[in-house]
Formats: sequence, structure tokens, C-alpha cells
Amino acid sequence: MEFDLISIGDATIDVFISPIESSTMCKMDTKECLICFSYGDKIPTKELVTVAGGNSSNNAVGATRLGIKTSIVLTLGDDNIGNLIIDNLKNENVDMHFVKREPDSRSNYNTVINYSGERTIFVYHAPRNYVFPEDLPNACWYYLTSMGEEYKPFYDKLAGWLGTHSDIDLAFNPGSWQLRGGVEAMAPILKVTKVLFVNREEAEKMTNFGESHGKEKELLQAVCKLGVKTPIITDGGDGVFAFDGNSGKCLKAGVLPVDAYERTGAGDSFGSGCLSALVKKKSLEEALLWGTLNSASVIGYTGPQKGLLRDSEMPVWLERARSSEVEVKEF
Repeated sequence: MEFDLISIGDATIDVFISPIESSTMCKMDTKECLICFSYGDKIPTKELVTVAGGNSSNNAVGATRLGIKTSIVLTLGDDNIGNLIIDNLKNENVDMHFVKREPDSRSNYNTVINYSGERTIFVYHAPRNYVFPEDLPNACWYYLTSMGEEYKPFYDKLAGWLGTHSDIDLAFNPGSWQLRGGVEAMAPILKVTKVLFVNREEAEKMTNFGESHGKEKELLQAVCKLGVKTPIITDGGDGVFAFDGNSGKCLKAGVLPVDAYERTGAGDSFGSGCLSALVKKKSLEEALLWGTLNSASVIGYTGPQKGLLRDSEMPVWLERARSSEVEVKEF
């Protein structure tokens, strides 16, 4: 096949602002954290960083760095932001054959406030006319992720196309518009999904499960009933749990004890690390560990791509996991 992986979705330019913490007021309790700024004030910042981002771009860059031959299906606006996104993908050696520019339109742009290692994101998602490529190539895997409000026709066409290409495996990471549309709108894609990447709250919402702590097996089973063969559910500092559709095992991965500098891209980096291992035909246990380590590296930097691991770095991080007794266990 021409490519190992085709990544489909949106890309952005992200601007990270880190307010000086003494100039903010943060109200914290067990349920909520609020960052408060004085209305009409000028807020000093200690850092301003501009980087490329977006789920599909993060995935494509992450997989390429791990030795996966990757192409990206992407529609951008005809503006300078789009130029910056293209320059980043070219620099990362991602294939650009399926990148399209939409005339007289803008590209996606986010402003991210980084405060105490967590991020609050102001999102500009440009209106987009997604055109389904008629010349999609075969690949071992496809990765489908967040697209804007007009995503549904594209998703339905892709589901039909995958239905006639049974030799291609699909990994799916729904975005905010897909989750808002609900399971019924995503049903055609879920039925052809081999691996689903979601966090705990998203899994609960998709299945109407309710509170799932202590009921992880039941939550995984509920996600499988949507048609997914292998659901993988991330849960922040509590690690990752998954159902192996081949062996029938429920697996739990721990986390590497590292201090987070900024958490944007933690989920995307887990997905690209995990999926890259699966493309290389490693076991699900190994794939969960690859994803965990990729995420641990990314949260040590500002932005979703700077800390993405390269193939040559993974053995060192695997040794770190062994020395820290980070394991993937059946539960």
C-alpha cells in the first residue's frame, strides 16, 4: 500500500498565552476551578507561543515521527494561517497530496490560556465545505477525527467507502461537533470503527452511562455495543483502560510520573503513539504503553507537537517506563 496511515480531520494554528499567576484569581474547590480576570484590565503574560495544532495534524505529525508513512486529508482556508499549517506539515514530512484550499475562506485558529498546567481554549472553527476526495488511496489504517459543523456528509461518504474496503482499519476520535450531534449521527462511522479513542466523560455521554468510576468494564461493554471493536478510554492522571476486541481482555495502563507543564495535545499524542504501535502490528498492551509515553513527553512542553516522540527516542522512554514500574495489566 502507498501509505501506512491516512489522517482525516482539521488543523489549526494555536496561540498559547500564560498569564502571570499572581495577576489572576483562581477559585478552587472539589467541583470547579475558575480563572478570573478584572474586566477591562490589561493582563500581563509570561509567555506567548504560536504553534501548529488540530487533531488530524497532531496525529499525522506524531505518527510520522514514529516512522509511519502518513498522508493527511485536510481542507484549509486561503489565508496566512493556512500557509503556516502547510509549512509545518511539510517540515514534518507529512504527505500533502490531499490538502485542499477553500478560496475566500479562513483557517481555524485557537487562543489557549495556560494556567497551572491546565488549558482553557477559545476556539475559532471556520465554516467549511468539506469535499470528499474521489481518489483516496488504500492504507493499512485510517484515522478520523474532529471536523467542523458541516462534517456529516463527509463522514457518511467515508463510512460507505470504508464499507467497500474491508482491508482498511479505522481509528476514530470524535470531536466536539460529533459529540454534540450524538451517537445517531455518528452511527455509520461507529459501525466501521475498529479502535475508538475517547476520554471517560465522552464515553459516558455517548452511552448515557452515568457515573462510571468503579464500573470501567461495564462502560467498555457499553461502548462496544455501539459497534466499536476496541474502545480505548483515557482518564487523565488515572491512566487508560481498554477492551481488546481480539482477546476479550480488559486492560488498564498506568501513567508515567512526570510533571505537566501544559496539557494541550495529551489525548492526541496518546492516540498517535498508540495507533503507530498498532500500525507496526504490536500488541494492544504495547500500543497502550506507547501512547502513554508519547503523552507524558508532550505535556512537558507548550503545544501539542513539540514533545511528540521520534522513533529513535521510544526505546529510551520504554526503559523509563520499566524503571518506573509503569505497566499494562488485565483487570
